Amino acid sequence: MQEVLDFLSVNGEPVSLWPLLLLLLAGFGAGWIDAVVGGGGLIQLPALLLFPGISPVQALATNKMASIFGTATSAVTYYRRTSPDLKTAIPMALTAMVGAFGGAALATMLPAAAIKPIIIAALVAVLLFTMLKPRAGELSRLRYSGKQHYLRAVLIGLVIGGYDGIIGPGTGSFLIIAMVTVLGYNFLQSSAKAKIVNLLTNFGALALFLPTGHVLLGVGLAMGVMNMLGGYLGARMAISKGSKFIRIVFVVVVAALILKLGSDLVLGN
Repeated sequence: MQEVLDFLSVNGEPVSLWPLLLLLLAGFGAGWIDAVVGGGGLIQLPALLLFPGISPVQALATNKMASIFGTATSAVTYYRRTSPDLKTAIPMALTAMVGAFGGAALATMLPAAAIKPIIIAALVAVLLFTMLKPRAGELSRLRYSGKQHYLRAVLIGLVIGGYDGIIGPGTGSFLIIAMVTVLGYNFLQSSAKAKIVNLLTNFGALALFLPTGHVLLGVGLAMGVMNMLGGYLGARMAISKGSKFIRIVFVVVVAALILKLGSDLVLGN
């Protein structure tokens, strides 16, 4: 057991058992939430930042390492059970990966507080839209076709991928609401495609974070295993319960994300 704890070190200091269990629980919860509506970083990032000596960039990078296991698992589960439109998801995911790499580069230089007010305003708008338009996302009614559809899809991927690289929490939620409101997909199809896009944004961010040594590998891998389990169970539940269930969880997660980022802004975190 001690050898395992030594491997799970934070800047050379082994993690003790109870903090490790907290991280594993956070990884599971984040995987479940991410699989349903995105926003798992709302749980995972604060859990990582509880540890003294972890820098914000290390927390963000390790969160990406853990998240990639859950998003891969939920993406495969969604693909096998809902057959999402890959002609839209793949181009969106590739441009999102490019955006995430650029965003990760900015994250090493730009304080998150500089853009938090903008993110909070966007989340409030998303929450109000979702609550005031209860029928939005129930059925897929595509608003565009051909090049217009794909152009909007790749722009969504590029912009939200950049956000994912810089900060991260809420990426899946932004992807889902963008696909519902801009493209016209229902919540279930949007969530399925969001997992494919989110998988590649995690790859894009890790392409920068891994070579620069910002990832805490032991902690990231341990949380990743639990993230994978949570992602599998969350995806199956979302598929079985459908768009109405996803919409309810979406509203709760976005509201919680607004409260978290708002309190960080007020407290100066």
